[in-house]
Amino acid sequence: MSNYDVVVVGAGFTGLTAAYALAKQGKKVHVVEADATPGGLAGTFEFADGVKLEKFYHHWFNNDVYVPELVKELGMEGDVILLPTRTGMYFNGRMWKLSTPLDLLKFKALSFIDRIRLGLLVFQVRRIKDWKTIEHLSIREWLEPICGKTVYRIVWEPLISSKFSVYAEAVNAVWMWKKLVLRGSTRNDKGGEELAYFKGGFGRLAEAMVAAIERAGGEVTFKNKVNGVLADGKKITGLETEQGELKGKQYLFTPSFPIIADMFEGTAPPEWLARLRRVRYLGNVCLVLRLNQSLSETYWLNVNDPGFPFVGVIEHTNFDKPENYQGSHIAYLSRYLAVEDPVWGYTDEQYVDFAFEHLKRMFPKMDRSWIVEHRVWRSMYAQPVTERQYSEYVPSEETPYENGWISTMAQIYPEDRGTNYAIREGKRIVEKLA
Repeated sequence: MSNYDVVVVGAGFTGLTAAYALAKQGKKVHVVEADATPGGLAGTFEFADGVKLEKFYHHWFNNDVYVPELVKELGMEGDVILLPTRTGMYFNGRMWKLSTPLDLLKFKALSFIDRIRLGLLVFQVRRIKDWKTIEHLSIREWLEPICGKTVYRIVWEPLISSKFSVYAEAVNAVWMWKKLVLRGSTRNDKGGEELAYFKGGFGRLAEAMVAAIERAGGEVTFKNKVNGVLADGKKITGLETEQGELKGKQYLFTPSFPIIADMFEGTAPPEWLARLRRVRYLGNVCLVLRLNQSLSETYWLNVNDPGFPFVGVIEHTNFDKPENYQGSHIAYLSRYLAVEDPVWGYTDEQYVDFAFEHLKRMFPKMDRSWIVEHRVWRSMYAQPVTERQYSEYVPSEETPYENGWISTMAQIYPEDRGTNYAIREGKRIVEKLA
Protein backbone atom coordinates (compact mmCIF):
# COMPACT_ATOMS: atom_id res chain seq x y z
CA MET A 1 0.00 0.00 0.00
CA SER A 2 3.07 2.28 -0.16
CA ASN A 3 2.34 5.49 -2.04
CA TYR A 4 4.88 5.71 -4.86
CA ASP A 5 5.73 8.69 -7.03
CA VAL A 6 5.27 6.57 -10.16
CA VAL A 7 3.92 3.07 -10.69
CA VAL A 8 5.07 1.53 -13.99
CA VAL A 9 3.09 -1.37 -15.44
CA GLY A 10 5.27 -3.66 -17.54
CA ALA A 11 8.97 -4.56 -17.32
CA GLY A 12 9.69 -4.47 -21.04
CA PHE A 13 12.41 -2.12 -22.21
CA THR A 14 10.11 0.93 -22.30
CA GLY A 15 8.94 0.42 -18.73
CA LEU A 16 12.43 -0.40 -17.44
CA THR A 17 14.00 2.60 -19.17
CA ALA A 18 11.36 4.96 -17.77
CA ALA A 19 11.70 3.49 -14.27
CA TYR A 20 15.50 3.70 -14.41
CA ALA A 21 15.39 7.37 -15.47
CA LEU A 22 12.83 8.21 -12.77
CA ALA A 23 14.71 6.36 -10.03
CA LYS A 24 17.88 8.27 -10.90
CA GLN A 25 15.90 11.48 -10.41
CA GLY A 26 15.16 10.36 -6.87
CA LYS A 27 11.57 9.33 -7.55
CA LYS A 28 10.05 6.48 -5.59
CA VAL A 29 9.25 4.01 -8.40
CA HIS A 30 7.57 0.60 -8.49
CA VAL A 31 7.55 -1.57 -11.63
CA VAL A 32 4.92 -4.30 -11.69
CA GLU A 33 5.33 -7.19 -14.18
CA ALA A 34 2.99 -10.14 -14.85
CA ASP A 35 5.76 -12.37 -16.24
CA ALA A 36 8.48 -14.10 -14.23
CA THR A 37 11.34 -12.29 -16.01
CA PRO A 38 12.02 -8.77 -17.32
CA GLY A 39 12.45 -7.80 -20.96
CA GLY A 40 9.00 -8.34 -22.48
CA LEU A 41 9.42 -10.23 -25.76
CA ALA A 42 13.14 -10.36 -24.93
CA GLY A 43 12.42 -12.27 -21.73
CA THR A 44 14.57 -15.34 -21.22
CA PHE A 45 14.21 -19.02 -20.41
CA GLU A 46 16.59 -21.86 -19.59
CA PHE A 47 17.07 -25.24 -21.22
CA ALA A 48 17.47 -28.28 -18.96
CA ASP A 49 21.21 -27.71 -18.38
CA GLY A 50 20.87 -24.00 -17.64
CA VAL A 51 21.68 -22.64 -21.11
CA LYS A 52 19.80 -19.34 -21.21
CA LEU A 53 18.49 -17.35 -24.17
CA GLU A 54 15.60 -15.19 -25.32
CA LYS A 55 12.15 -16.63 -25.96
CA PHE A 56 11.96 -14.63 -29.20
CA TYR A 57 14.97 -13.84 -31.40
CA HIS A 58 16.61 -10.42 -31.09
CA HIS A 59 19.42 -8.30 -32.46
CA TRP A 60 20.23 -4.62 -32.85
CA PHE A 61 21.27 -2.70 -35.91
CA ASN A 62 24.70 -1.11 -36.08
CA ASN A 63 23.11 2.31 -36.58
CA ASP A 64 20.89 2.15 -33.48
CA VAL A 65 21.55 5.04 -31.08
CA TYR A 66 19.56 4.52 -27.88
CA VAL A 67 20.72 1.00 -27.06
CA PRO A 68 24.45 1.88 -27.04
CA GLU A 69 23.74 5.00 -24.97
CA LEU A 70 21.93 2.99 -22.31
CA VAL A 71 24.51 0.20 -22.30
CA LYS A 72 27.31 2.74 -21.87
CA GLU A 73 25.46 4.39 -19.00
CA LEU A 74 25.22 0.98 -17.30
CA GLY A 75 28.96 0.53 -17.75
CA MET A 76 28.52 -2.49 -20.01
CA GLU A 77 29.63 -1.12 -23.39
CA GLY A 78 32.23 -3.89 -23.65
CA ASP A 79 29.40 -6.41 -23.88
CA VAL A 80 28.01 -5.19 -27.21
CA ILE A 81 29.47 -7.03 -30.18
CA LEU A 82 29.13 -6.07 -33.85
CA LEU A 83 28.96 -9.04 -36.19
CA PRO A 84 28.66 -9.39 -39.96
CA THR A 85 25.62 -11.48 -40.84
CA ARG A 86 24.75 -13.95 -43.55
CA THR A 87 21.25 -13.47 -44.89
CA GLY A 88 19.45 -15.41 -47.56
CA MET A 89 16.19 -16.40 -49.16
CA TYR A 90 14.56 -19.77 -49.63
CA PHE A 91 12.68 -19.69 -52.91
CA ASN A 92 11.60 -22.27 -55.45
CA GLY A 93 13.14 -25.15 -53.54
CA ARG A 94 16.63 -23.69 -53.07
CA MET A 95 18.55 -21.22 -50.94
CA TRP A 96 19.94 -17.98 -52.28
CA LYS A 97 22.55 -15.84 -50.54
CA LEU A 98 21.51 -12.20 -50.27
CA SER A 99 24.09 -10.65 -47.94
CA THR A 100 25.91 -8.39 -50.41
CA PRO A 101 25.23 -6.49 -53.66
CA LEU A 102 27.16 -9.24 -55.52
CA ASP A 103 24.80 -11.88 -54.10
CA LEU A 104 21.88 -9.85 -55.42
CA LEU A 105 23.37 -9.81 -58.93
CA LYS A 106 23.55 -13.63 -58.78
CA PHE A 107 19.90 -13.99 -57.76
CA LYS A 108 18.70 -15.65 -60.98
CA ALA A 109 15.15 -16.12 -59.75
CA LEU A 110 14.77 -12.60 -61.17
CA SER A 111 15.71 -11.36 -64.62
CA PHE A 112 18.81 -9.16 -64.82
CA ILE A 113 16.65 -6.04 -65.21
CA ASP A 114 14.54 -6.99 -62.18
CA ARG A 115 17.71 -7.60 -60.14
CA ILE A 116 18.82 -4.07 -60.95
CA ARG A 117 15.37 -2.72 -60.01
CA LEU A 118 15.55 -4.55 -56.69
CA GLY A 119 19.05 -3.22 -56.03
CA LEU A 120 18.01 0.36 -56.75
CA LEU A 121 14.96 0.16 -54.50
CA VAL A 122 16.76 1.37 -51.36
CA PHE A 123 17.93 4.51 -53.17
CA GLN A 124 14.43 5.18 -54.47
CA VAL A 125 12.75 4.87 -51.08
CA ARG A 126 15.26 7.30 -49.55
CA ARG A 127 13.80 10.04 -51.72
CA ILE A 128 10.65 9.99 -49.62
CA LYS A 129 11.10 12.50 -46.82
CA ASP A 130 7.52 12.82 -45.57
CA TRP A 131 6.07 9.40 -44.70
CA LYS A 132 2.54 10.80 -44.45
CA THR A 133 2.47 11.13 -48.24
CA ILE A 134 2.32 7.32 -48.57
CA GLU A 135 0.32 6.46 -45.44
CA HIS A 136 -2.90 6.11 -47.46
CA LEU A 137 -1.37 3.35 -49.63
CA SER A 138 -0.99 -0.36 -48.94
CA ILE A 139 2.49 -1.86 -49.30
CA ARG A 140 1.48 -3.41 -52.63
CA GLU A 141 0.00 -0.15 -53.95
CA TRP A 142 3.24 1.65 -53.16
CA LEU A 143 5.90 -0.93 -54.05
CA GLU A 144 4.58 -2.51 -57.25
CA PRO A 145 4.90 0.67 -59.35
CA ILE A 146 8.46 1.19 -58.06
CA CYS A 147 9.96 -2.29 -58.36
CA GLY A 148 7.54 -4.01 -60.74
CA LYS A 149 5.01 -6.79 -60.29
CA THR A 150 7.52 -9.64 -60.70
CA VAL A 151 9.90 -8.34 -58.03
CA TYR A 152 6.98 -7.73 -55.71
CA ARG A 153 5.52 -11.20 -56.29
CA ILE A 154 8.80 -13.08 -55.78
CA VAL A 155 10.59 -10.99 -53.15
CA TRP A 156 8.13 -8.92 -51.15
CA GLU A 157 4.67 -10.48 -51.31
CA PRO A 158 5.63 -13.77 -49.58
CA LEU A 159 7.35 -11.89 -46.76
CA ILE A 160 4.47 -9.47 -46.24
CA SER A 161 1.97 -12.35 -46.32
CA SER A 162 3.99 -14.32 -43.76
CA LYS A 163 4.51 -11.29 -41.54
CA PHE A 164 0.95 -9.94 -41.56
CA SER A 165 -1.15 -13.00 -42.39
CA VAL A 166 -4.80 -12.02 -42.90
CA TYR A 167 -3.89 -8.31 -42.72
CA ALA A 168 -1.26 -8.41 -45.51
CA GLU A 169 -3.24 -6.15 -47.83
CA ALA A 170 -4.28 -3.77 -45.03
CA VAL A 171 -0.84 -2.70 -43.74
CA ASN A 172 0.16 0.74 -44.92
CA ALA A 173 3.27 1.51 -46.98
CA VAL A 174 5.01 3.40 -44.16
CA TRP A 175 5.88 0.15 -42.37
CA MET A 176 7.78 -1.16 -45.42
CA TRP A 177 9.32 2.23 -46.25
CA LYS A 178 10.85 2.53 -42.79
CA LYS A 179 12.18 -1.04 -42.91
CA LEU A 180 13.87 -0.46 -46.26
CA VAL A 181 15.40 2.86 -45.19
CA LEU A 182 16.79 1.40 -41.96
CA ARG A 183 18.11 -1.84 -43.48
CA GLY A 184 19.78 0.08 -46.28
CA SER A 185 21.81 2.06 -43.75
CA THR A 186 23.13 -0.96 -41.80
CA ARG A 187 25.71 -1.94 -44.43
CA ASN A 188 29.44 -1.91 -43.74
CA ASP A 189 32.04 -0.50 -46.16
CA LYS A 190 31.99 -3.76 -48.16
CA GLY A 191 28.23 -3.66 -48.65
CA GLY A 192 27.52 -6.45 -46.15
CA GLU A 193 25.10 -6.09 -43.27
CA GLU A 194 26.36 -5.71 -39.72
CA LEU A 195 24.18 -6.36 -36.69
CA ALA A 196 24.82 -6.09 -32.95
CA TYR A 197 24.18 -8.48 -30.09
CA PHE A 198 24.55 -8.23 -26.32
CA LYS A 199 26.76 -10.86 -24.69
CA GLY A 200 24.60 -13.27 -22.75
CA GLY A 201 21.44 -12.09 -24.50
CA PHE A 202 18.96 -9.26 -24.21
CA GLY A 203 17.46 -10.75 -21.07
CA ARG A 204 20.80 -10.15 -19.35
CA LEU A 205 20.58 -6.46 -20.26
CA ALA A 206 17.01 -6.33 -18.89
CA GLU A 207 18.22 -7.94 -15.66
CA ALA A 208 21.02 -5.36 -15.43
CA MET A 209 18.40 -2.60 -15.73
CA VAL A 210 16.33 -4.14 -12.92
CA ALA A 211 19.45 -4.18 -10.74
CA ALA A 212 20.18 -0.53 -11.62
CA ILE A 213 16.61 0.49 -10.74
CA GLU A 214 16.87 -1.27 -7.39
CA ARG A 215 20.26 0.30 -6.65
CA ALA A 216 18.66 3.70 -7.24
CA GLY A 217 15.92 2.89 -4.70
CA GLY A 218 13.22 1.61 -7.04
CA GLU A 219 11.27 -1.64 -6.75
CA VAL A 220 10.38 -4.30 -9.32
CA THR A 221 7.93 -7.14 -8.66
CA PHE A 222 7.36 -10.15 -10.95
CA LYS A 223 4.46 -12.59 -11.35
CA ASN A 224 2.26 -9.69 -10.31
CA LYS A 225 -0.53 -9.19 -12.84
CA VAL A 226 -2.62 -6.01 -12.76
CA ASN A 227 -6.27 -7.06 -12.63
CA GLY A 228 -7.91 -3.64 -12.51
CA VAL A 229 -7.52 0.12 -12.25
CA LEU A 230 -9.21 2.20 -9.54
CA ALA A 231 -10.16 5.78 -10.36
CA ASP A 232 -11.96 8.73 -8.84
CA GLY A 233 -13.05 11.42 -11.26
CA LYS A 234 -10.04 12.52 -13.32
CA LYS A 235 -7.47 10.63 -11.27
CA ILE A 236 -6.27 7.05 -10.99
CA THR A 237 -6.21 6.15 -7.32
CA GLY A 238 -4.67 2.68 -7.41
CA LEU A 239 -4.06 -0.63 -9.13
CA GLU A 240 -5.51 -3.96 -8.08
CA THR A 241 -2.74 -6.54 -8.51
CA GLU A 242 -2.35 -10.19 -7.64
CA GLN A 243 -0.04 -9.19 -4.80
CA GLY A 244 -2.28 -6.46 -3.41
CA GLU A 245 -3.15 -2.86 -4.10
CA LEU A 246 -0.56 -0.39 -5.44
CA LYS A 247 -0.94 3.36 -5.08
CA GLY A 248 1.03 6.10 -6.80
CA LYS A 249 0.91 9.76 -7.72
CA GLN A 250 1.38 8.89 -11.40
CA TYR A 251 0.93 5.74 -13.48
CA LEU A 252 2.61 4.58 -16.68
CA PHE A 253 1.14 1.67 -18.68
CA THR A 254 3.43 -0.07 -21.21
CA PRO A 255 1.71 -3.37 -22.25
CA SER A 256 -0.23 -3.75 -25.52
CA PHE A 257 -3.45 -1.75 -25.98
CA PRO A 258 -5.87 -4.70 -25.50
CA ILE A 259 -4.18 -5.60 -22.21
CA ILE A 260 -4.42 -2.00 -21.03
CA ALA A 261 -8.07 -1.89 -22.10
CA ASP A 262 -8.76 -5.01 -20.00
CA MET A 263 -7.17 -3.33 -16.97
CA PHE A 264 -9.42 -0.27 -17.38
CA GLU A 265 -12.59 -2.20 -18.25
CA GLY A 266 -15.50 -0.99 -16.11
CA THR A 267 -13.56 2.10 -15.02
CA ALA A 268 -12.62 4.18 -18.09
CA PRO A 269 -15.04 5.74 -20.62
CA PRO A 270 -16.22 3.17 -23.23
CA GLU A 271 -15.27 5.41 -26.18
CA TRP A 272 -11.62 5.53 -25.01
CA LEU A 273 -11.53 1.76 -24.49
CA ALA A 274 -12.91 1.34 -28.03
CA ARG A 275 -10.02 3.43 -29.40
CA LEU A 276 -7.54 1.17 -27.62
CA ARG A 277 -9.22 -1.91 -29.07
CA ARG A 278 -9.32 -0.40 -32.58
CA VAL A 279 -5.64 -1.25 -33.11
CA ARG A 280 -5.35 -4.79 -34.40
CA TYR A 281 -2.56 -7.21 -33.48
CA LEU A 282 -1.17 -10.49 -34.73
CA GLY A 283 0.05 -13.23 -32.46
CA ASN A 284 3.37 -15.01 -32.85
CA VAL A 285 4.30 -18.62 -32.24
CA CYS A 286 8.06 -18.95 -31.89
CA LEU A 287 9.66 -22.38 -31.85
CA VAL A 288 13.16 -22.46 -30.34
CA LEU A 289 15.12 -25.52 -31.41
CA ARG A 290 18.30 -26.69 -29.73
CA LEU A 291 20.09 -28.83 -32.30
CA ASN A 292 23.18 -31.01 -32.40
CA GLN A 293 23.83 -30.00 -36.02
CA SER A 294 23.59 -26.79 -38.00
CA LEU A 295 20.79 -26.36 -40.53
CA SER A 296 22.80 -24.11 -42.86
CA GLU A 297 25.43 -21.36 -42.91
CA THR A 298 22.78 -18.62 -43.02
CA TYR A 299 21.77 -16.54 -40.01
CA TRP A 300 18.55 -15.03 -41.33
CA LEU A 301 16.76 -17.08 -43.97
CA ASN A 302 13.66 -15.42 -45.37
CA VAL A 303 11.15 -18.00 -46.54
CA ASN A 304 9.68 -16.88 -49.87
CA ASP A 305 8.39 -20.24 -51.02
CA PRO A 306 4.58 -20.53 -51.00
CA GLY A 307 3.37 -23.30 -48.73
CA PHE A 308 5.97 -22.81 -46.01
CA PRO A 309 4.33 -21.48 -42.85
CA PHE A 310 7.28 -19.48 -41.44
CA VAL A 311 8.34 -15.91 -42.11
CA GLY A 312 11.91 -16.96 -41.46
CA VAL A 313 14.33 -19.54 -40.14
CA ILE A 314 16.76 -17.71 -37.87
CA GLU A 315 19.80 -19.78 -36.95
CA HIS A 316 20.98 -17.77 -33.98
CA THR A 317 24.31 -19.59 -33.66
CA ASN A 318 25.31 -18.42 -37.13
CA PHE A 319 25.32 -15.01 -35.43
CA ASP A 320 26.32 -15.68 -31.81
CA LYS A 321 28.79 -18.56 -31.44
CA PRO A 322 27.64 -22.13 -30.60
CA GLU A 323 30.33 -22.17 -27.87
CA ASN A 324 28.13 -19.76 -25.90
CA TYR A 325 25.40 -22.43 -25.86
CA GLN A 326 27.43 -25.49 -24.79
CA GLY A 327 28.24 -26.21 -28.43
CA SER A 328 24.57 -26.46 -29.43
CA HIS A 329 23.05 -24.89 -32.52
CA ILE A 330 20.05 -22.66 -31.82
CA ALA A 331 17.35 -21.98 -34.41
CA TYR A 332 14.18 -19.89 -34.14
CA LEU A 333 11.16 -20.52 -36.35
CA SER A 334 8.76 -17.61 -36.38
CA ARG A 335 5.12 -17.66 -37.45
CA TYR A 336 2.78 -14.65 -37.25
CA LEU A 337 -0.90 -15.46 -37.27
CA ALA A 338 -4.31 -14.38 -36.06
CA VAL A 339 -5.16 -16.09 -32.79
CA GLU A 340 -8.29 -17.44 -34.50
CA ASP A 341 -6.03 -19.56 -36.73
CA PRO A 342 -6.30 -23.27 -35.74
CA VAL A 343 -2.48 -23.48 -35.56
CA TRP A 344 -2.56 -21.09 -32.58
CA GLY A 345 -4.32 -23.81 -30.59
CA TYR A 346 -1.79 -26.56 -31.34
CA THR A 347 -0.12 -28.20 -28.36
CA ASP A 348 3.64 -27.77 -28.19
CA GLU A 349 4.23 -31.29 -29.52
CA GLN A 350 1.73 -30.78 -32.36
CA TYR A 351 3.52 -27.59 -33.31
CA VAL A 352 6.95 -29.26 -33.32
CA ASP A 353 5.59 -32.03 -35.56
CA PHE A 354 4.06 -29.39 -37.84
CA ALA A 355 7.34 -27.44 -38.02
CA PHE A 356 9.55 -30.51 -38.56
CA GLU A 357 7.44 -31.59 -41.51
CA HIS A 358 8.21 -28.30 -43.28
CA LEU A 359 11.84 -28.07 -42.14
CA LYS A 360 12.46 -31.53 -43.60
CA ARG A 361 11.36 -30.23 -47.00
CA MET A 362 13.69 -27.27 -46.69
CA PHE A 363 16.63 -29.22 -45.24
CA PRO A 364 16.29 -32.79 -46.62
CA LYS A 365 19.22 -34.11 -44.57
CA MET A 366 17.62 -33.07 -41.31
CA ASP A 367 16.63 -35.85 -38.95
CA ARG A 368 14.38 -35.70 -35.89
CA SER A 369 17.37 -36.87 -33.83
CA TRP A 370 19.00 -33.46 -34.47
CA ILE A 371 16.52 -31.87 -32.03
CA VAL A 372 18.06 -32.04 -28.56
CA GLU A 373 15.48 -29.80 -26.87
CA HIS A 374 12.77 -27.41 -27.91
CA ARG A 375 10.48 -24.75 -26.50
CA VAL A 376 7.37 -23.16 -27.99
CA TRP A 377 6.54 -19.58 -27.00
CA ARG A 378 3.41 -17.64 -27.84
CA SER A 379 2.68 -13.93 -27.73
CA MET A 380 -0.92 -12.92 -28.38
CA TYR A 381 -0.04 -9.29 -29.17
CA ALA A 382 3.32 -9.65 -30.89
CA GLN A 383 2.84 -7.34 -33.87
CA PRO A 384 0.65 -4.22 -34.12
CA VAL A 385 -1.02 -3.92 -37.52
CA THR A 386 -0.47 -0.42 -38.90
CA GLU A 387 -3.33 -0.01 -41.36
CA ARG A 388 -3.87 2.88 -43.78
CA GLN A 389 -3.87 6.31 -42.03
CA TYR A 390 -2.68 4.67 -38.81
CA SER A 391 -1.46 7.98 -37.40
CA GLU A 392 -5.05 9.25 -37.40
CA TYR A 393 -6.45 6.55 -35.13
CA VAL A 394 -3.60 5.24 -32.98
CA PRO A 395 -4.27 6.33 -29.36
CA SER A 396 -2.04 9.03 -27.88
CA GLU A 397 0.04 8.81 -24.71
CA GLU A 398 -2.64 10.59 -22.72
CA THR A 399 -5.41 8.72 -20.91
CA PRO A 400 -8.74 10.10 -19.57
CA TYR A 401 -6.89 10.55 -16.27
CA GLU A 402 -4.49 13.41 -15.60
CA ASN A 403 -2.05 11.16 -13.74
CA GLY A 404 -2.09 8.24 -16.21
CA TRP A 405 0.06 7.74 -19.32
CA ILE A 406 0.56 5.09 -22.00
CA SER A 407 3.73 4.19 -23.90
CA THR A 408 3.60 0.98 -25.95
CA MET A 409 5.29 -0.57 -28.97
CA ALA A 410 2.21 0.27 -31.07
CA GLN A 411 3.03 3.99 -30.62
CA ILE A 412 6.62 3.79 -31.88
CA TYR A 413 5.23 4.46 -35.37
CA PRO A 414 6.44 5.27 -38.01
CA GLU A 415 9.20 2.96 -36.80
CA ASP A 416 8.32 -0.67 -36.13
CA ARG A 417 8.68 -2.24 -32.70
CA GLY A 418 12.23 -2.82 -31.53
CA THR A 419 14.42 -2.56 -28.44
CA ASN A 420 16.15 0.59 -29.66
CA TYR A 421 12.87 2.48 -30.01
CA ALA A 422 11.43 1.01 -26.82
CA ILE A 423 14.35 2.60 -24.97
CA ARG A 424 13.83 5.88 -26.82
CA GLU A 425 10.15 5.96 -25.88
CA GLY A 426 10.94 5.15 -22.25
CA LYS A 427 13.19 8.19 -22.07
CA ARG A 428 10.67 10.39 -23.86
CA ILE A 429 7.66 9.53 -21.70
CA VAL A 430 9.62 10.46 -18.58
CA GLU A 431 9.69 14.05 -19.82
CA LYS A 432 5.87 14.00 -19.94
CA LEU A 433 5.66 12.49 -16.48
CA ALA A 434 7.93 15.24 -15.17
